[in-house]
Amino acid sequence: MDRRTLLAVVLSVIVITIGFSIQSLLFPPPEVVPTDPTTQPGQTAPQTVSPVTPDSDAPAQPVAAPTGTVYAVARDGLSTTPVVFQSDLIRVTMDPAGATVVSFELLDHMDGESPVDMVFRGADDQRAMTLHFGNHRAPAVTELFEVTRIDGNTFEFRRDFAIAGQENSEFTVIRRYRFRPGEYMFQHDVEIRNRNPGAFIPLNFDGTAYTIGYGPQIGPIFEQLDQRNEFRRFLALQGGRRQNYNRVSANNPQITTERITWAAIAGKYFALIAVTDNRELTAVLAREPRSGLAEGAQLYITRPVIRASAVEDRFQYYVGPKTPEILNRYDNAQDNAWGRSGLNFSQVQESRVLFGWLENILKWILQIIVRFVPNYGIAIIILTILVKAALYPLTHKSYESNARMQAVQPKMAEIRERHKDNQQKQNEEMAKLYKKEGVNPLGGCLPMLAQFPFFLAMYGLFNNHFDLRGAVFIPGWISDLSAPDVLVGFGDFTLPLLGWTALRGLPIIFVGTQLLSTKLTQTPSANQSSGQMKFMQLGLPIIFFFILYNVPSGLLVYWIFSNVLTVGQQYYYNKTRGNRPPPAPKKTGPTRIGPPSGPKKGPRKRS
Repeated sequence: MDRRTLLAVVLSVIVITIGFSIQSLLFPPPEVVPTDPTTQPGQTAPQTVSPVTPDSDAPAQPVAAPTGTVYAVARDGLSTTPVVFQSDLIRVTMDPAGATVVSFELLDHMDGESPVDMVFRGADDQRAMTLHFGNHRAPAVTELFEVTRIDGNTFEFRRDFAIAGQENSEFTVIRRYRFRPGEYMFQHDVEIRNRNPGAFIPLNFDGTAYTIGYGPQIGPIFEQLDQRNEFRRFLALQGGRRQNYNRVSANNPQITTERITWAAIAGKYFALIAVTDNRELTAVLAREPRSGLAEGAQLYITRPVIRASAVEDRFQYYVGPKTPEILNRYDNAQDNAWGRSGLNFSQVQESRVLFGWLENILKWILQIIVRFVPNYGIAIIILTILVKAALYPLTHKSYESNARMQAVQPKMAEIRERHKDNQQKQNEEMAKLYKKEGVNPLGGCLPMLAQFPFFLAMYGLFNNHFDLRGAVFIPGWISDLSAPDVLVGFGDFTLPLLGWTALRGLPIIFVGTQLLSTKLTQTPSANQSSGQMKFMQLGLPIIFFFILYNVPSGLLVYWIFSNVLTVGQQYYYNKTRGNRPPPAPKKTGPTRIGPPSGPKKGPRKRS
């Protein structure tokens, strides 16, 4: 292997290192300038589904800003017992304290031995669907509500409140949760009625009436958000286009300033989507820290001031998996129980511009294989065989090119020695030698580089394909092909500097197969030093070991078996070829015009 091949392999390392983040570098999301969370500029009354206006005989009254805090009107005998809704897909636990949600379990998706809970709670009494009078900075309502189960799918929570220091400021808050069988989407109605007929609802905190918050974090459970095995991303759909909010931090919430169709918190496999229907609502996306959580992720929907004596606002939330077949149901009214269409929920999925088309093809092939072989690990091995078969013509040409290069090494060394003081002459003689012997110096490198699009596409496939989540290959070792394998866990200990939390077996096996493959396929050249040889044989596999230590185990299964097939192909080629160099490709010269060559015949003698 000459310097060009060495350069190609080093380039491959660079490609792998930066390939995982190249999409975000090439297509950076638009930046959103944070605004002051206490002000909501340009807000007017929202378009509500069922607004109730004041009586026509009652004089219109201005909306006065409250002079005191909101307090709950005393009420005895309220139950503290949570209520539960369960369907075929979800189990939701609601607490009368604040009319909140303390658990939202997805019954078809497991998080260890329990269903995935989309309310990932910390150490304190944290919950979702909190009500705040004012913006998201205001404290959440924690008073008990009266609970009524209207039917099998609808729960109603009711409580009276008043403004401290204001007479006749009492109002009633009714919160309804409506569910449907077979749906991950639910509807939340917020009805507020002023108990003083004809007066506007006395909620005006700098132009804000109330806020509904979902937090403190969405599931599933994680140890850290490393952007590879798990992440939380904030998104919104504005004008049919996805907007990414990448600047959200603990002290920097992002606030939408334009009308949006929905706002979302997207994890690797699951998402929370709050539908705003382009109403004049404000979405606040935050990473406020919460006790007992490595990182918080919250989504708030803020309602502007209410210029009516009664109002009923309807909000819809999707809380479920990011699978296309489920998300796409909300593009057609006939496909979902809520009759929603055109929501374009598929935008919460990760889009990969680089080799995304190849990833989709491989995903389609893998899904076909799984129909006949239910084990995804075996299916990945079969897919590897198919990919190697598709690349075999290139691989075979690579073997032949390396063999020709090895055969002409003595002649190349002679040219270097003869013209060691004249680099230009040396290059000219080398070019003539390559042409005469039918050798392409890059013939052994390009087929190798051609495999990297498959590597990047495989990485995207194994890292994002939903069905690989929790797919077991070898029980007790490779229990999730979408995550790194665990041979021996370190418990609470983390290896300093490297940050490793477990000893992994697949990276070690990968290094072994890579060393064997490199040793078998390496063809030393006359100008290659022993240092270069050692780097190729030992250095590169070790570098790959650290790069790939925490990648999904499915990717390493693919690459390990790919190495095994490469070793087999190289061994078979070497055995069948023996010590003979492959014949040079046939030369095709220009067509000769004129009489055929040969001895010239003289005039014919007469007898």
